[in-house]
Amino acid sequence: MTHESNSSVHNEGPSRLSVPSSFQTIFSYYDNSTLFITNATTESLLQVKEATQPPALPSAVPTSDCPKADSSLLNENVKVGLLFASKATVQLLTNPFIGPLTNRIGYQIPMFAGFCIMFLSTIMFAFSGSYVLLFIARSLQGIGSSCSSVAGMGMLASIYTDDEERGNAMGIALGGLAMGVLSLQLFILQPSRAQPESQTGTSLFELLRDPYILIAAGSICFANMAIAMLEPALPIWMMETMCSRKWQLGVAFLPASVSYLIGTNIFGPLAHKMGR
Repeated sequence: MTHESNSSVHNEGPSRLSVPSSFQTIFSYYDNSTLFITNATTESLLQVKEATQPPALPSAVPTSDCPKADSSLLNENVKVGLLFASKATVQLLTNPFIGPLTNRIGYQIPMFAGFCIMFLSTIMFAFSGSYVLLFIARSLQGIGSSCSSVAGMGMLASIYTDDEERGNAMGIALGGLAMGVLSLQLFILQPSRAQPESQTGTSLFELLRDPYILIAAGSICFANMAIAMLEPALPIWMMETMCSRKWQLGVAFLPASVSYLIGTNIFGPLAHKMGR
């Protein structure tokens, strides 16, 4: 949105000529020459500008998709990075509270609440017209994702007590992240009354002292660093160097979703056979 507004300003800028009383310079983009004119009137300056302006050439790539000359786009990496990071930050702060909550009221209500929050944030993304609203929508995704993922994994762990079945079920469930089945949850999830879990949850401080949990958390952290680096930087780099269309920016991340879908369904059963 910022780039398109800057592009319109840049496009209007060269067409405006300030006319001093005695001296004027005009740069011709046609032959890279500079014209020095003295005591010229507005009409004569416009005639010279039209004469030196090259004819319009057909372009296969729209101007808004080719921002090589837009220097302001270089400063967008920070804002885009903060936008992506807001979800992870909010989810990091929310996860410790969702776990104990599921022990008190069960899994179905947090899962359905997470679905509603994610649906609301998606609608906000579609109609937001400012960076602040986009930031709020992305932060809401963190809350919704926390409710859905923590409650969902907890539900699978409680239902599938067999080690092999649990691994397969979690692999299929995580594959749903890559398929984007947000709308299908509306027909599957039905919120019911609060039903506390029979088992008492372990305290957060005791879990943080468990070396296996720390190793697992660290592994997930480092594994997500690669995609975290690409998400804010790759689209802007593609716009600058390749003049990529907007649909191409989205397709660039499609292999990541496909490989995630394949990997979760393969390594679930494989981890049971080889060890995790």
